Amino acid sequence: MKRISDAVQQLVFVGPALLFFSLIVLVPFLMSFYYSLTDWNGVTTRVVWTGLSNFKRILLEDSEFRNAFWFTARYTLAAVVFANAVGFTLALLLTQPLKTRNVLRTVFFLPNVIAGLLLGFIWSFIFVKGFAAIGEWTGIGFFKLPWLGTASTAFWGMVIVSVWQMAGYLMVIYIAAMMNMPRELIEAAKIDGAGRWKMLRSIIVPLVMPAFTVCLFLTLSWSFKVFDLNLSLTKGGPFGSTESVALNIYKEAFQNNRYGLGTAKSLIFFVVVATVTTLQVIYTKRKEVEV
Repeated sequence: MKRISDAVQQLVFVGPALLFFSLIVLVPFLMSFYYSLTDWNGVTTRVVWTGLSNFKRILLEDSEFRNAFWFTARYTLAAVVFANAVGFTLALLLTQPLKTRNVLRTVFFLPNVIAGLLLGFIWSFIFVKGFAAIGEWTGIGFFKLPWLGTASTAFWGMVIVSVWQMAGYLMVIYIAAMMNMPRELIEAAKIDGAGRWKMLRSIIVPLVMPAFTVCLFLTLSWSFKVFDLNLSLTKGGPFGSTESVALNIYKEAFQNNRYGLGTAKSLIFFVVVATVTTLQVIYTKRKEVEV
């Protein structure tokens, strides 16, 4: 009877969540395997079986998808490196005995609260109107650049906004890891005469490696899947030079009404993201040390 009672309790507590997860995530994911092998416009009931032709077309003929993938790879690399560098640096600074560190932590975390779509519209105004006004007033060439007008500046504009949004969240994770470091190791290193760079490289970084694992995983997945910021800030322009893979899939499925092709693209994208993030977790896990 006790086993039956435990099973009923587990079903009551886990069952609803499992049901909704299956209906909202698992079932559509499994259905995508079928639709990726078809030609379907998403509206009619006519579904034509095409086999692997969608994947062949994507890999061999779709230059827009390849360009979007190349942009997403470059953007992800830049966003991951700079967001983690800024977040880690802020964490180092705000674990020092500063009177305003709690206020500063709140200020740096706030951008993460703003939704991506709203963030894109805000920074679009800043790049187009705000920077132009500052450039005219100060004469500094940096602010006079056409930030959303060329491929290179639009790329770095997206990176700047992404780093500004993600760094505060990563800062909190790094601060939590640094606060849990054994104080005796830090004190022993100071007594032995270790300088700041030596302590950072040989003590702090190895001890917070679990935080690096988490932060790298989060930034990789967020950057690869960027959509709302891309849509509201650049809309993939100019001339498709900043179109991410997620935005390309969205246009293929919902604007061109080629759901089968869009689903095939999403499956390829899923495999790539899953592979990259898995390899990253395995690699950084091996670098972690036990205290």
